[in-house]
Amino acid sequence: MPCGEDLVVLCCRTRLGEPCLKTYPLECVDLLKRAKAAFQTGCTTKESFRLAQLEALVRMLGEHECDFVDALGRDLHKVWGKVTALCDQHAVVFPCCSTTLDDCLVVSEPLGVVLIMGTWCSPVLFCLGPLVGAIAAGNCAVISPSEHTSHTAELLHRLVPSYLDSVSGYKITGKIYCSAEWLELKFDHVFFVGNREEGSRVAQAAARTFTPVTLILGGKNPCYVDQQCDITATAQRIAWARFHNAGQSVVAPDYVLCHVDVKTRLVRALKCCLMQFYGSDPRESRSFGRMVNLEIINRTRDMLWRSGKVAVGGQVIEAEKYIAPTILTEVVETDPIMQHDVFGPVLPVLTVNTLDEAITFINKQEKPLCVYAYSSNSKVISRLMSETSSGSFCSNDSVLQSVMVGLPFGGVGASGMGSYHGRYSFDAFSHRKSCLLRGTRFECVTYLRYPPYEDRNLSLMTWASTLSQKSQGWCQILIRVILQYLQLPWRNIF
Repeated sequence: MPCGEDLVVLCCRTRLGEPCLKTYPLECVDLLKRAKAAFQTGCTTKESFRLAQLEALVRMLGEHECDFVDALGRDLHKVWGKVTALCDQHAVVFPCCSTTLDDCLVVSEPLGVVLIMGTWCSPVLFCLGPLVGAIAAGNCAVISPSEHTSHTAELLHRLVPSYLDSVSGYKITGKIYCSAEWLELKFDHVFFVGNREEGSRVAQAAARTFTPVTLILGGKNPCYVDQQCDITATAQRIAWARFHNAGQSVVAPDYVLCHVDVKTRLVRALKCCLMQFYGSDPRESRSFGRMVNLEIINRTRDMLWRSGKVAVGGQVIEAEKYIAPTILTEVVETDPIMQHDVFGPVLPVLTVNTLDEAITFINKQEKPLCVYAYSSNSKVISRLMSETSSGSFCSNDSVLQSVMVGLPFGGVGASGMGSYHGRYSFDAFSHRKSCLLRGTRFECVTYLRYPPYEDRNLSLMTWASTLSQKSQGWCQILIRVILQYLQLPWRNIF
């Protein structure tokens, strides 16, 4: 088999738990066998091969940036964007493959064949971003884009096999595979980005085959606005983060907890930002996106109309998959908009009287993927960072911490497990194997661990403990092991 053949397998999928549009269980099994066979050749572990694949991935993004922008525009009405941001990870993710041989060392070895299940809200980022780490670590990968972004998935089908090694990539055209079918197979790792419901099913399916997982799950990301902050800058940054891509993001602020003293000013500033960003009619703006499908529209509309009071926006046009950027006030914790994940351009604004009340409110909920805090008071920022738990934290801005390749990105608790980005992507798709390299020169000392255990052995072990500090570590370990066999307390020897 040529080096790299079936290195990357691309497929679309239906939603987890729903009937597959088409199922090809035998073909799924065959594709996995081919990927495993390719991995067994050892070609993916060569440093030169990994670097070549990463450089090809960078070249693909650069040469076809307009194609990706066009596909994202047709799927999500994204009107601009730089997909080449992924290229920055190329220089960060690939560590030195050689390690100085020593008595003790840790060797990073590839896991094998991994499954990457991207989400529809950022299909390029969440498919190719993890792929960078998988390739750098020396794995084979099966990529499963979302069926909701079919144009982007089709473009990945067409381009990836052409760039990742001339013979790599098993191209699948016009076949849609069910997520459940893939998860029934034995992969060496599963990387999943999506909502908590599907994430739970992925974890359960992977557990049946003892497959480790990385889960990046959506949730209710809180955004606290203190009375001591720059309201204008705060409103701009929150509005950009919430309404970018029509609110379809796992890292956008889901709701605002603002101090009661600044609520009126904040809502007014948010309205001004929407006018500045999208004009008097966001429907006509080329900078405002559309919802991915009618199901998401109907779900978001139902929650919107049964929660709080609309301060601005609220219009829904199903035929255009359009929901106007909406700000809700007078929202309470029991409203539907606060009980479910929201992938849409809706921002609920709640009020609190004190910082303690805000921290208590956040800690009552499931642990979020992100916590955001806006304040010019460093003590307020410090308290929110240390007294709440989340996958990531950002002060006086939003979303940016999730794109910093030098920082790990992932969830905790209900928002997921594991992380990736830069070097952390390499670690996510590697096994850190502990290695001890020893010779047989000191058998005259180590023979003391062998039975029978007599007084002479104990005397020799006491002498061994007086050796140099450099050797003291392993000598004491040896002594402790022998004493366990003899059932003698450590203090009796010294």
